[in-house]
Amino acid sequence: MTRLTGSALRVTIFIGENDTWHHKPLYAEIVHRAHAAGLAGASVFRGVEGFGASSLIHTSRLLSMSEDLPVAVIVVDTEEHVRAFLPQLDELVTEGLVILDDCEVIRYVGRDGAPPRGRADGAQRAPGEGENSL
Repeated sequence: MTRLTGSALRVTIFIGENDTWHHKPLYAEIVHRAHAAGLAGASVFRGVEGFGASSLIHTSRLLSMSEDLPVAVIVVDTEEHVRAFLPQLDELVTEGLVILDDCEVIRYVGRDGAPPRGRADGAQRAPGEGENSL
């Protein structure tokens, strides 16, 4: 059983909602790659307003024409695992911002007390089974 407590590293990726990777949302590709890499967890958060290097303000306000809302993908794991994942982000994120923060995990438990990664019996999860975001 893998446990994640104590010192960890959080990577936050700020991108646009309409950013794509091979015709699918970039945020989805990042989450799927993080999952395939065995990282502890990843979550996507949609912003209601923001701007970046382009200085264009993107907003969800009713009268606004903007549809490309800001999106933040957050991944937390050990420093070793996060740093090993960074080359994939370098490949995927051509526009946006990637930041790293030291953090401390005080609780990380799957549903029903199940181990966060895989199962206690070593079998792989079925797609959608036991999904849990940060």
